[in-house]
Amino acid sequence: MTTTAPAISEQIVLVTGGARGLGRAISEAFLREGAKVVVNYFSSGEAAAALVGEYPGRAVAIRADVRDRAQVDALYVQAREFFDAPVTTVVNNALVDFSFDGDARPKAEEITYGRFQDQFAGAIQGALNVIQAALPGFDEFGSGRVITIGTNLFQYPVVPYHDYTAAKAALLSLTRTFAADLGPRGVTVNMLSGGLLRTTDASAATPDEVFDLIAASTPLQSVTTPAEFADAILFFASPWARSVTGQNLVVDGGLVKD
Repeated sequence: MTTTAPAISEQIVLVTGGARGLGRAISEAFLREGAKVVVNYFSSGEAAAALVGEYPGRAVAIRADVRDRAQVDALYVQAREFFDAPVTTVVNNALVDFSFDGDARPKAEEITYGRFQDQFAGAIQGALNVIQAALPGFDEFGSGRVITIGTNLFQYPVVPYHDYTAAKAALLSLTRTFAADLGPRGVTVNMLSGGLLRTTDASAATPDEVFDLIAASTPLQSVTTPAEFADAILFFASPWARSVTGQNLVVDGGLVKD
């Protein structure tokens, strides 16, 4: 079987949580390369509207809570009506209520399972809803690209964000098992894992000295920016990655070598 490999400029890309922070950088990277983009948001309506206003006809902002399958189904219907074609690429980026503040994180002796449930709902339930709802469109198009966002905390838990890391580890497992299951349908499923990004809304609470410490620990002597991370995502969506699936690419300046 030959995997279809559409150019990025021929793709319609859904970016969940695509209006701010890393999500905005991802949306902008695809738009820069000529793709059409569905900017999904939950609470960032103004940011989403401002972004799509810069790309009339090539971007649409659609509100949906990815944890709710009915809302996700409605998102795909609206996207199809706007572009008159199916979504071909999905980036599961949405992050539910999390701040990278090491000093404020709940420690092992005090964290509750409710925090794990919240992160699993965002990372796993959200990705499951988004991927499953995309499949009819993928089948119609003849192929599909799914990209999930992980973390280098799997390999290097420099700060033990217990709930966030556990949910992302489960998302890595889903990435690999879905890659195996969906490959015969021409769908690739891959993950990009970053470290702390300088800077997003979620990392805004991180002290400068932590950023500096991380930078000093990397071969490139820098902390990865959202734009740098987003550029790497383009590879998995591009024809160059047509034979790559089930992989986890770490993009963190070389801090973790996986």
